[in-house]
Amino acid sequence: MSKTSERGAVAVEFALLAPVLVMLLLGIMEFGRAYNAQITLSSAARDGVRVMAIANSPVAARTAARNAAATLNPAVTNANITITPATCAAGAQVTFTITYSLSTMTGIAGPFAMEGRGVMLCGG
Repeated sequence: MSKTSERGAVAVEFALLAPVLVMLLLGIMEFGRAYNAQITLSSAARDGVRVMAIANSPVAARTAARNAAATLNPAVTNANITITPATCAAGAQVTFTITYSLSTMTGIAGPFAMEGRGVMLCGG
């Protein structure tokens, strides 16, 4: 068999494998972005619950969480934050929850619901 009879084989093989490789690359990028968002939400929830447990100030706790999650786009708002209970009594647990909807870069899949949660004893 001569080389001239196999001239288009490489192009056909590339055309078959290129979409698979592109999808794999996009999947890796989407997973990395989602993982980064989840870590950011968890860290912001920890910062918020820490401020709530120590200062017993929901306003300061929400501000601390929003500042910690400043890299997320769209930004975390007060509507995304839930503090249970609303006031912190010494020895009780406070739960700080941030909900977030992460849209994808590619638009192939719908937005993903994500959550960051922190729990800490009040006053200590």
